Amino acid sequence: MYASKRYLIIAWLFVLPALLIRFFTTVYPIFETFRVSFFNVNLLRGINEFVGFQNYINIFQDPKMITSIKFTVIFVVGSMIGHIVLGVGLAVILNVKMAGQKVLRTIVLLPWAMPMVVIAIASKWAFNNDYGIVNDFIRWFNPGFNLDWLVHTETAWLAVIAVDLWKDVPFFAILVLAGLQFISTDMYEAAKIDGAGPIQTFFKITLPLISKNILILSIFFTMWRLTSFDIVYAMTSGGPGEDTALIAYRITTEAFTNLNTGYAASIAIVLFIVMAILSGLSMYGAKKVNY
Repeated sequence: MYASKRYLIIAWLFVLPALLIRFFTTVYPIFETFRVSFFNVNLLRGINEFVGFQNYINIFQDPKMITSIKFTVIFVVGSMIGHIVLGVGLAVILNVKMAGQKVLRTIVLLPWAMPMVVIAIASKWAFNNDYGIVNDFIRWFNPGFNLDWLVHTETAWLAVIAVDLWKDVPFFAILVLAGLQFISTDMYEAAKIDGAGPIQTFFKITLPLISKNILILSIFFTMWRLTSFDIVYAMTSGGPGEDTALIAYRITTEAFTNLNTGYAASIAIVLFIVMAILSGLSMYGAKKVNY
């Protein structure tokens, strides 16, 4: 009995450094952010006063924040619809047996391997009206085409979502492809014997069997979209105006540009709560999928 307790103490001593690192890098920052969110902390003006829930109230009264929330919702929904539709379609294509299949899969994955900041900076030039590759391609079919993509709000939204899809859809597709590998070919052969066509086979066999994989992947990719920062930082800097400032970008701006850390902390806490709720609902939904 004494020996087992001694071994348990030794085990905890070995684990303790890792626990302390986790506490000071994860748990403590969360609690400190929550505490600071109740204070008006502005390093520029030397203010540090308790304001209660005023920072949280200001979130829904700040026009810039409302704009950030609007674009974040558009970005997350638009991006995830694109990920699911394009990702599943690309995964099905990559699952077809063909010559050079492994090489094709490697090439498809290359955009995901590139840093987002590099892609965003390159995209900033690509969407330029005068010498960007996007307008240059369109002018092959419409010589008189002129559009400053990143100057107008709606087209800037489309450009940011398109770049996000270009980078991450291949990774989403590869993960879906991993699920496709577990579907037995016998099921497809049986469906073919029964007279089912490619479309029927996809909707009756393929899609139901990978639906849980897609749902779980969508959970994680949605969380990543909600915390996206680098694409806006490098591509649009929140412009035009404040129309492409994602919530994560707004937090960074308030904390490190305006040095309004109390307000930034309150935004971060609200985002954390939203992510926790969405994650819980998504995991609950994943348990209800029977496939």
